[in-house]
Amino acid sequence: MQRRRLPLLLAAAPVAGALAQPAADPVLAEAMRDVAAMPGEAAALIEATGPKGRLRAAHRDTAPIFVGSCIKTFILAAWLQEVEAGRLSLDETLPVDDGVRSLISPVLGGVSGTVSARTALEAMISHSDNTATDIAMRRVGPARVRRLIAEMGLAGTRIPDSTRIMISTMAGAPPGTDLGWAGMRAIAAGDRLPGTPLPVINPHQTMVSTAQDLCTWYERALGGAVFAQASSLAEFKRISSWADAMPRVSLPDVMAYGKGGSIDWNSSQAVAVAGQMIDGPVRATFFWGANWPGEPDSAPAVIDRLAGTLRAALARAVAVLA
Repeated sequence: MQRRRLPLLLAAAPVAGALAQPAADPVLAEAMRDVAAMPGEAAALIEATGPKGRLRAAHRDTAPIFVGSCIKTFILAAWLQEVEAGRLSLDETLPVDDGVRSLISPVLGGVSGTVSARTALEAMISHSDNTATDIAMRRVGPARVRRLIAEMGLAGTRIPDSTRIMISTMAGAPPGTDLGWAGMRAIAAGDRLPGTPLPVINPHQTMVSTAQDLCTWYERALGGAVFAQASSLAEFKRISSWADAMPRVSLPDVMAYGKGGSIDWNSSQAVAVAGQMIDGPVRATFFWGANWPGEPDSAPAVIDRLAGTLRAALARAVAVLA
């Protein structure tokens, strides 16, 4: 979801012929110390390869983190797999109405009618549109997306049935309840909640993953291990490159694929970004994220600090490995 109110392992080494075992790098060590000093609970992981070897740096890479819209990458991939199987199409039309409308929908929030599946998937990734997300999730099915996650062995990753059901549950509705569009508007307006609010990481409906899970995912997905057809991988890359978080964390004029996410809920904040940057011969897969108690005005400084340390780590990977 986009932001709206609602011990260190280090590596880098030259190599001759084959990739060498990694050794510590002082720049990456400093980046991990900066992540560790973030408020609340933070996690980070960068794994990179290039002509001169490989590097790895991590902080709490297996810890559960609320990652918000980072999980939307799995919905996109599941849809493309269903296209390969002939059960779905990118050209089919999907209804947009109050039956599926959700909060934080900068593209489809005011739209009524139909859109193509391709448009919905693009809006879901490029602008993190939650109505687009719930349209796609309803059609492909949360069970299908969870099956993909399980097949990839991503045991630390959990997704909700929909963004609307997740918001309903966090607002105190019985688990699995959909309060509908009227309920979403009441929550956004600050009306009385239906029950005791739950934290963003809860046993029922959440968007949780780990740095290791998301880096493993992007290594496999972008490496060709998820799709049977080259055209599906090309479409996954095309849409994933549109995510608005990528230009903020990647190096200038360098291609990156991935997804970011964040939330402001009940005096708690979360921000995360995951993906892969490719700069010439260097391929760097990354996750940076933090969850902390605080009000919305605490978020910009944390986001800028996370983005700065990630960009520095990616620049170091290119400098060391190219």
